[in-house]
Amino acid sequence: MGKFEVKTRKNGEFQFNLKAGNGQVILSSEGYTTKANCLKGIESVKKNAPDNNKFDRKTSTNGKHYFNLKATNGQIIGTSEMYESASGMENGIESVKKNASDATVEEIA
Repeated sequence: MGKFEVKTRKNGEFQFNLKAGNGQVILSSEGYTTKANCLKGIESVKKNAPDNNKFDRKTSTNGKHYFNLKATNGQIIGTSEMYESASGMENGIESVKKNASDATVEEIA
């Protein structure tokens, strides 16, 4: 079962990581100025992850693959790690779809 980990960055912003059952980070957020907005971001991931059309598949300048999960308004709510192959990226997307909806939320000190 997946989990969202909420942590405070050194600059005081809040960030979440969605981790798969094996502990690997599969989606990371941008920084949020408040914890409440960070938690809203998590709810947005849970709501949007089941929709394949919300995943924006990308290739970086070094040829690695990654994806962004977008909200209904088009704003990016999470970004994946870099993958060596397109199939690895697709597996990452499937992992987000599988883990996000019932993931627990934990605060990391």
